[in-house]
Amino acid sequence: MPTFPETNLRTYVRGPGGRDGVWFLAIEVGFPLMLAARAVGAPYHAGRLEVSRCEDSVAYTGSRRAGDSSYRLVVRPGGPVTPTERDVWLTSRWRAYTHRLGAVWDTPVAHEPWPLRGGTLDQLHETVTLAASLPAPRTEPLVHFSDGVRHVRIGVSLPVRPSTVPPGGDR
Repeated sequence: MPTFPETNLRTYVRGPGGRDGVWFLAIEVGFPLMLAARAVGAPYHAGRLEVSRCEDSVAYTGSRRAGDSSYRLVVRPGGPVTPTERDVWLTSRWRAYTHRLGAVWDTPVAHEPWPLRGGTLDQLHETVTLAASLPAPRTEPLVHFSDGVRHVRIGVSLPVRPSTVPPGGDR
């Protein structure tokens, strides 16, 4: 697959059997093929996304095609960091959970650890949390930067058990 920008709003969960994972609240993507993941409940939204570099900063800009969510942030990447236990916990989720058709779905994801760098947030304007019906963050953002990983493998999504999500919880 080609390289493309993607922005997500997520939380960390413990799934069936106690396995750690990620629960995506919103995923903005400019690559239409990824919208097929909606079939298993992944909350993908078509968007216009751009990543641009200017001197020592990287700017991320995006807006949902439906127009109800947008963001712009500018980060100044710093030097490499030795990941703390919290950094590893935040960046090493090897599965994604979703809810669809009355079941919780488990999608395995495999990639090498993210090479982390420190970062400074110079600018942040976003309505992604509001569009997901979440309150505005009350603390300062934690900033990491990575030049990325090369190989990501996404496995087959499988239902793991009937869901306890209330009716209307499907996305």
